Amino acid sequence: MHLLSGYQGLEALLADARRAGVENIVLQSSSAVPGGDLGNAVARYHILSEQAVRRSGLAWTMLQPNSFMSNTLQWLPQLRAGDLVRAPFADVPVATIDPYDVAAVSARALTEAGHAGRSYRLSGPESLRPADRVAVLARALGRELRFQAQSDEEASAELRAAMPPEYVEAFFSFFADGTLDESDVLPTVQEITGRPPRSFQQWADAHTDAFR
Repeated sequence: MHLLSGYQGLEALLADARRAGVENIVLQSSSAVPGGDLGNAVARYHILSEQAVRRSGLAWTMLQPNSFMSNTLQWLPQLRAGDLVRAPFADVPVATIDPYDVAAVSARALTEAGHAGRSYRLSGPESLRPADRVAVLARALGRELRFQAQSDEEASAELRAAMPPEYVEAFFSFFADGTLDESDVLPTVQEITGRPPRSFQQWADAHTDAFR
């Protein structure tokens, strides 16, 4: 069974799964977990979810992926309005990962021996800043896109309109204060699946229809 972190009723669900004969759990957790910062609201709900799974009595595998390439879909309203993309944390490189690769690792963990009790950090194949991702997306779409960095003040106001304040503080801690480093390119996807993780160019080429 593949589960996501942070939802209410996780412990009850795990107990029901055990009674129903489920043997293996893959928890889709976060790159923030290894840091162990319970004071960070985003890291905390992932850490607590991992703890619940470890206590469940079921065989488990933890997946701790970097930020998803699919987060780029947040730019859709801007791209419908014009060719300028404005985004926060402009100087922060991230080896984003295609959710397809997270699913591929999960499928291996659920169907092959040797993954129980393991925690896997997952990344994509290259570390890119937001402006780099805009340039890749421009090639995929055949558009002359431009990137403009948001100030921390602008980014904070925009994020606060979309999520609770403690989550805004968490993301600023990660990417403005630098408490989370997602820049490293990790070999895990290739080691487990036997193929390299998909690049951001591949992700963009596969999703051009969404941006049109």
